Amino acid sequence: MIKKALFASMLLVQAFAAGASDYPSKPIKFIIPYPPGGPTDAMARMIQVPLQAKLQQPVIIDNRPGAGGNIGTDAVAKAPADGYTILLAASGPMAVNKTLYRSIPFDSQKDFAPIIQISAFPLVLEVHPSVPANNIKEFLALAKSKPNDLGFASAGNGTPQHLAGELFNTATGLKLQHIPYKGAGPALTDVMGGHVKVMFDILGSSVQYIKSGKLRPLAVTTATRSPALPDVPTLAESGLTGYNFSGWHGIVAPAATPKPVIAKLNQAINEIFADPEFKKRWEELGTPIVGGKPEAFGELIRSESAKLGKLVKDAGVTVD
Repeated sequence: MIKKALFASMLLVQAFAAGASDYPSKPIKFIIPYPPGGPTDAMARMIQVPLQAKLQQPVIIDNRPGAGGNIGTDAVAKAPADGYTILLAASGPMAVNKTLYRSIPFDSQKDFAPIIQISAFPLVLEVHPSVPANNIKEFLALAKSKPNDLGFASAGNGTPQHLAGELFNTATGLKLQHIPYKGAGPALTDVMGGHVKVMFDILGSSVQYIKSGKLRPLAVTTATRSPALPDVPTLAESGLTGYNFSGWHGIVAPAATPKPVIAKLNQAINEIFADPEFKKRWEELGTPIVGGKPEAFGELIRSESAKLGKLVKDAGVTVD
């Protein structure tokens, strides 16, 4: 019996090795847990074409939106671990939703094999042009004098836009009212219309409206300034020492995906990121390229799950 078990185990290892050596030999499904047209979808589609060229196989985009990214993310958690189904992983389902929802059908730290981090995007604290504040000092004075006039819009409960605002409340002692929307688009529309005065938004989504004067930026949420808005200070520079918040994206596969397959995907995407023309077009989305090793992305998922989970609990945020 022991010899048979060892023989079966050896065959399994050989099968995995053979499968990895000729990977990929068929199309790869790239699941996006959000609708077409948003920033997450845009990132996936930018990677899709050069990744097809690198791997010499079709890469098929499959949008599976719903439940804050949980539906598409769960589909990959339960997919065969052969490298032919990968996920555009976002900070929401990978680090926030475990605390935000009563239960989710996957474990972001156990059910996935990290491949690579692809972005770490800043958010920008922006206001309607009618708000009489041109910097954080003036904004804080206004908010303290009129605490009920400056609610902040977001793309929904538990989204990066919401959590950046809650962290701002914690850092300043303010209690700006959170006004959730069903997506960033409707929230932006109402802020530009002056119905809500404030928003922490993903920079790539708002930069065109900032440059056209429809929104006024006060600060970015990351530790360093954004190349897209080099004249806009960080919140830390503006007096909120230690404030540092970013959303992020990466690519993962089901947990038991063979390591040689993970390594091949990681190498291909790092090579894509090294291309200067690709880097230029990517940064137009409002986020720098990250890249790096699978292990670094795995550590980010672990650390961000602890950090953002605590923030959700402290703010009392829930969706069900």
